[in-house]
Amino acid sequence: MRAVAVALYVALASAAFADEPVDTAKSIIRAQIEAFLEDDADTAYSFASPAIRAKFPDKQIFLEMVKRSYQHLYRPGHFAFGRSKVVGEEVIQEVLISGWDGKDWTAIYDLVRDPDGSYKVNGVIMVQTAPGPEL
Repeated sequence: MRAVAVALYVALASAAFADEPVDTAKSIIRAQIEAFLEDDADTAYSFASPAIRAKFPDKQIFLEMVKRSYQHLYRPGHFAFGRSKVVGEEVIQEVLISGWDGKDWTAIYDLVRDPDGSYKVNGVIMVQTAPGPEL
């Protein structure tokens, strides 16, 4: 009986550990979107990976790039989390966005583990979602 209890505990702990990077990634994405909504360049930039910081060495330039190239992420109407995948030290997370303009988008986030152990946003690909049937 004790062996069954130990096996169950290990299985549950493993499942919880597997969800941890995804939960962390979702928290980071949510916080960055909230920072965009508040035009808080400091906070939004704090979630950028070293590779993104190398491309955009100034937080204001970073925020302007997001405003221009990722308008639906910068000002989402509504958003929800979709599928996620953990690959080694990387988390791929879908964010489903209903845009302010009535268009639907999927933002595919790539988060990587930083040397300090935290996760950082390493890139986002925006894909316009095909419209569903009209009701």
